[in-house]
Amino acid sequence: MSLVIFSNVHKIQPWIDALKDAGPDVEVISYEQIQDREKVQFALAWNHPKGIFKNYPNLKCISSMGAGVDHIMNDPDIPGQTKIVRIIDPLLSQDLAEFALSLIMSHMRGLGKYFHLQNKKVWKKSMYKRIADLKVGIMGTGAIGNHVALFLQSCGFSVAGWGKNPGKHTEYRRFHGYDQLDEFLCNINILICLLPLTPETEGILDKHTLQKLPQGAYVINLGRGLHIIDQDLIEMIDKGHLAGAGLDVFEHEPLPAEHPFWSHPGIQITPHVASLTTPASVAPQIIENYRRAVNDQDLLNLVNRDQGY
Repeated sequence: MSLVIFSNVHKIQPWIDALKDAGPDVEVISYEQIQDREKVQFALAWNHPKGIFKNYPNLKCISSMGAGVDHIMNDPDIPGQTKIVRIIDPLLSQDLAEFALSLIMSHMRGLGKYFHLQNKKVWKKSMYKRIADLKVGIMGTGAIGNHVALFLQSCGFSVAGWGKNPGKHTEYRRFHGYDQLDEFLCNINILICLLPLTPETEGILDKHTLQKLPQGAYVINLGRGLHIIDQDLIEMIDKGHLAGAGLDVFEHEPLPAEHPFWSHPGIQITPHVASLTTPASVAPQIIENYRRAVNDQDLLNLVNRDQGY
């Protein structure tokens, strides 16, 4: 039985090497090498060719190659009996937390503004904010969001969180449900979106939501590009309601050259680099789930297909 990689994006060889190191007895191949589709029971996927999994009648499990599973969930042809799992890796969570901190600190100290002034050869000082001046709000307090919240709290920030469901007790104040969303937003100086992408959360950062933030708030999106209505964000910045935004994810990636985000002075963009999966770091849990799947055992980091995460 083989572990099959379905991806048209990732460089496959580093994944094959890492998985073979973690499971020397496991055959790891790409989907182009499959000879008998009926023998395929476990797939590792990222942006796979849509509709391809309907051709594998005995597929028990699909594992994402990263934390996100929207690229899998938006394929309507995945067999109903197939389970989906995602990657939860402390290294990825910490990478994302440090990236969020870097964007916050850049905003606090006005580094983006000084970069623009440097290009114009303008020497001009401005007052900055301090950690004690800001309250950070995190939308999405699952495993990754909770890690980011605790990390920022350890750095001295006042942190609040918001999620769809009540969840477990946290060391920071946590709001839940749409009836508590306005209360969560109204005191946030920096909003970080780490929500999973589902039909319910698509477009959640629209004009209606963004205008609930206090004047001068800053938005950071590390979730998915479809969480934000692009034109609404630009409008809120241009009107002066928002101080700006740091965006690492976009509806279309790479971001099209004609997109207004590229040239907007209030928006800092990065090419989806907040946390990059290291194959060697996640290979052991993928191999573990492979063994569990073929032996019909409980899986790690199982996704609820009805909820989408």
